[in-house]
Amino acid sequence: MKYSKRILFIFSALLLVGSSIQRAGGQGTADARKVLIPHTSWNCGMADGIPAPESGTVVFEAQMQIDNIYAVGKTPYGNRQVVVVKDGVLSGPKLTGSVTTGALDFELKLSNGVIEIEQILVLKTSSGQYIYVRTAGAGADTNDVRVVMDFEAPNASEFAWLNSGKYVARRVVNAAAKTMTLRVYDVSGVAVPANSTNVIRIAKPSGVPEQPWDYRKAAPGEKQGKLLITESVTLSPSLRVGATKRGVNRNIIPITGGEVTGRITGKVLPGGADYQNLTAPATIDAKYLWQTNDGEVIVVRNGGAFGSLVPTFEVRTDGPYAWLNTGSYLSSPPGPAAGGVGITMYDSTR
Repeated sequence: MKYSKRILFIFSALLLVGSSIQRAGGQGTADARKVLIPHTSWNCGMADGIPAPESGTVVFEAQMQIDNIYAVGKTPYGNRQVVVVKDGVLSGPKLTGSVTTGALDFELKLSNGVIEIEQILVLKTSSGQYIYVRTAGAGADTNDVRVVMDFEAPNASEFAWLNSGKYVARRVVNAAAKTMTLRVYDVSGVAVPANSTNVIRIAKPSGVPEQPWDYRKAAPGEKQGKLLITESVTLSPSLRVGATKRGVNRNIIPITGGEVTGRITGKVLPGGADYQNLTAPATIDAKYLWQTNDGEVIVVRNGGAFGSLVPTFEVRTDGPYAWLNTGSYLSSPPGPAAGGVGITMYDSTR
């Protein structure tokens, strides 16, 4: 009888523990089903709220192999990590094909655990057409990051339907296996509740600068001053998307490497591209990475009209190149060089 009571007690305790675990799991699922309200500084194109991806219908999955993961460090905006994609495979009911080499994944982690994501990818469909993708994502923590997909597919293609609708992805990075997965869902038909009890609001620490979405534009009177660097950038053949929903003629030139000399010496890392809009007035928006000879990784963005390019930089604030974060710079237009283009960058003066 004594043993029967003990067994009954253990069995009752196990039932309580199991019940507790089940409730905890249910709560986690319920939170994931809430709408995520991004911070106004990084609204991801869905300022009214980002539904849980799984509340929609699957469009496709991108399984990517990672080439490198670079820990840039603590920059003015937060703790920055950049993933460079080697290649990838697209599979799903509505889209099959591949992810081209050099896709970039920029992860920003803030001191309160908030995550912000930006990605730039080029997809190649099984029928040989290119689709330009730029994403923006957010999460209150790493457990529930939602990535809003923005597609530029050729207007005249069978994939023009991607130019409309709403799409949200679940992103999973496995650093040990060197893989990244994007599972993309169509959430066009998912209602966004107005009830505040059904939302999760992203809050950012006070005093943190907002990371920019657009490239800097030169102010009137800016002119080239002291030489900063000269770079030679090697390139792959163009990937032409053509006319897209924004009325642009999109062309992408992948970056494969290069050298940097001047006040900074090092190399251009493979990855990223010059994302061009060839519709007059033509503009470029190049995003890529430098690695200095002493091992620092610098995020580079160089954008604007062909005759008035403006570079900006992001690097760790406690490193030897922190001054790049606060300076203003101008760039020459790209000129021909062996295997690609040559560019000279300068301090900006007035």
